[in-house]
Amino acid sequence: MRKYILGITGLLSIAFCLTITSFKSTEKTPAAPPIVSTDSLYTNYISSLYSAAHLQEAGLNFSVFEKAVTGFYNLKKAGQLSDKSILSIADFDQSSKKKRLYIIDLAKREMLLNTWVAHGQNSGFDDAIKFSNKNDSFTSSLGFYVTGEVYRGIHGRSLKLDGMDQGFNDNARSRSIVVHGASYVSEGTINALGRLGRSQGCPAVAPEVADQVINTIGDKTVLFINKSVNEYSSKYLDHAFAANFAADPTTHLMD
Repeated sequence: MRKYILGITGLLSIAFCLTITSFKSTEKTPAAPPIVSTDSLYTNYISSLYSAAHLQEAGLNFSVFEKAVTGFYNLKKAGQLSDKSILSIADFDQSSKKKRLYIIDLAKREMLLNTWVAHGQNSGFDDAIKFSNKNDSFTSSLGFYVTGEVYRGIHGRSLKLDGMDQGFNDNARSRSIVVHGASYVSEGTINALGRLGRSQGCPAVAPEVADQVINTIGDKTVLFINKSVNEYSSKYLDHAFAANFAADPTTHLMD
């Protein structure tokens, strides 16, 4: 009888242990939180800026904005810029009839101005299709510029530019490529010619907004003249470098 009781007790103990083991095995181990890369955070950050500034509604393509922002942070990290958070984009993917100059305050996450901007007379008619870095070419030059000093010239108050992309726009000073006002940048010219008037290579703007543009973008800020062509490349389009800089806690860029 005693052996029988002990046998039953042993079986019950084994069954109990098996039940507990089975119960534990059905418990799910909490999933580890997903690892979000710096690159993903940076892309999300740019997307949030793009949305907050309503750039899609204004006609600026996201990929163009992303390139411009990446250049901004590369130039910022290189010590080429002032503390101003202004980024300007002249998007020559667009027709001259479009308001294709965008001036954006990245810190305030808003677009400050959207207006017309001219391209060079030898770059094309309505669309800019040819670009050069040569003197007397009367064409626009692609790439990243840093704004320089204000002066008064034949077009009135103007803003000098330093081209930062070797081989693409680094002759901007010798070519006198500057931001200035011009009467041919107007809706009237578009109505008369079917396109905007053209410059000798300068990103000219309408006279009525020239002072506003110069005051806003002056003092070492970025101007990016874009055309989505394979021929253009820039060391300032280092996406990983910009992402790491923007993610640095000391910059407070992606807070």
